[in-house]
Parts: sequence; structure tokens; C-alpha cells
Amino acid sequence: MILENKLNITDAVELARVEEKLSKAKAHKLFTSGFLDSLDAGGFQALADIHLYLFGDIYDFAGKLRTVNMAKGNFRFAPVMYLKAALDNIETMPHSSFDEIIEKYVEMNIAHPFREGNGRSTRIWLDLILKQELKQVVDWSQVDKDDYLLAMERSPIKDIEINVLLKQALTDKINDSAIYMKGIDASYHYEGYTLYKTEECEKNNEKDSEDES
Repeated sequence: MILENKLNITDAVELARVEEKLSKAKAHKLFTSGFLDSLDAGGFQALADIHLYLFGDIYDFAGKLRTVNMAKGNFRFAPVMYLKAALDNIETMPHSSFDEIIEKYVEMNIAHPFREGNGRSTRIWLDLILKQELKQVVDWSQVDKDDYLLAMERSPIKDIEINVLLKQALTDKINDSAIYMKGIDASYHYEGYTLYKTEECEKNNEKDSEDES
């Protein structure tokens, strides 16, 4: 099924290509503009703002709670009728230590609040919390795709694997743009988006804007 989109694209492959290019350019700008650091880490509103920033040019549902039930494999994410309650609960969870932050991250993944783009936006949200609370971020380029996906698959039962995996990849280079850009590319790679490099998307976006003017 092709998601309804603002660009009226009806081909799944083309939509994936355009979504990757546009949202990676926005991910780049999210960092360089300083908007990301202006958000209040830990709450759902920050995640919704990140999601809207990334996907607002593509989908009307960007930043809004999903209205359909979703599953991945045999795992069902929070049912729509309980989604708001799940998010209210996550909102109250503490996030002052690494263990607490990872527990909160796992619960947000289980909630899966958006129709599309949950993983990509929530990993940025996770780094924002780590940055503001612990002065660290995950160097996602050091986190193997298969290890990550398997650990996240098991995390609703026990979060020790994802905890150890991400702790090993922590860095204190919280304002390093190269770490961030490589991290976005790795994050998209987990979801199967590998056509563009984040830095190239922003440069191409700037060039397109200049050509139009």
C-alpha cells in the first residue's frame, strides 16, 4: 500500500527515494539550524516536533498520532485505543540516567506513535535526551544494523541487549556534525534507505533552491 502523500507520488519505490532525499536534507538542517537543541528532551512533544520537521513536506500525518493499528512481524505496537495512555505513561518516566533513558526509548518504540518514520525520528529523540542529560550521544555508525534490529526486537521482553549495544557506542562528541551526519545515514540504513548521504542531500537541496531563484 502506498502512503498518501503531499507530493501525489503513487509509486512505492519513487516515494521511498524522494522521502529519503527530502527527509535527510531536513535532518541535516534540524542539526545545523539549532532547532533540535531548542526542544525539551524527554517528552512526546519533542518527538512530535522532530517527526514534523523531518516529514512535514511529505506527509499530512507528520507529527500526528497514528489512527491505525500497526505490527512488525509477530509484534503488535500499542493499539490505537491505548496509544494516548501509553504516551502519557512514557511522559512521566524519569530520564536522568543511561538505564532510565534506554528504558524510556524502548517504551516509545513499543508505542510507535506515528504512521511512518518512527525509528528514524525516535533515534534522534533518544540522542537529544542523552545529549541534554548526560552530555553524550550514540555514534550510530558504530552500531551494526543486524545487532541493533535483533536487540530492538527483543527489547520489549528484556532491554539489556540494546542497553549494552548502545552504551558501547556512546561518545562525548555531542556537537560534532560528522558524528551526527554519519549517524543519520546509519539510522536510515537500518530501515533500508541507502541511496543518499545526508550531507549530499542538504547540498543538493541548497543547489535546487538557488536554481529556482
